[in-house]
Amino acid sequence: MTTLVFEDFKPGRFGTFGPRHVSREEMLAFAAEFDPQPMHLDEAAAKQSMLKGLSGSGWHLGSIMMRMMFDGFIGRTASLGSPGIDELRWLAPLRPGDDLTLEVDVAEARASRSRPATGIVTFKVTARNAAGQALCEWVSSIIVRRRIEATAE
Repeated sequence: MTTLVFEDFKPGRFGTFGPRHVSREEMLAFAAEFDPQPMHLDEAAAKQSMLKGLSGSGWHLGSIMMRMMFDGFIGRTASLGSPGIDELRWLAPLRPGDDLTLEVDVAEARASRSRPATGIVTFKVTARNAAGQALCEWVSSIIVRRRIEATAE
């Protein structure tokens, strides 16, 4: 498998990944362990919430998005880590049975001034359900190794 390096990330649409099915059982298990709020665990309480029904934790959705990115390309990228997420917005609830698709755009790719053997790639990532509704968007960066020949000067 080809390892992706900094030069492989050009601004624009990088890829679409998925679908990834999210079951009710998976949502409940995540919520029970990590985000046990009533709208994530209890049908009756969820119906009374502003979400109007059982919804997955936003943190669960973020974790799924990260896994989809890893399976889609991060796992074969010469990534050296991430300085963090710059923006994160939950736009609509994750529902039991949703099939998620991830759209990944390269918002910016710039060579590092302080570490010329690396570059910083900024992604805008959107998770959508099967109806095309955006559920979550984030903007984050990774530090990626550059090609050897690009740094040899």
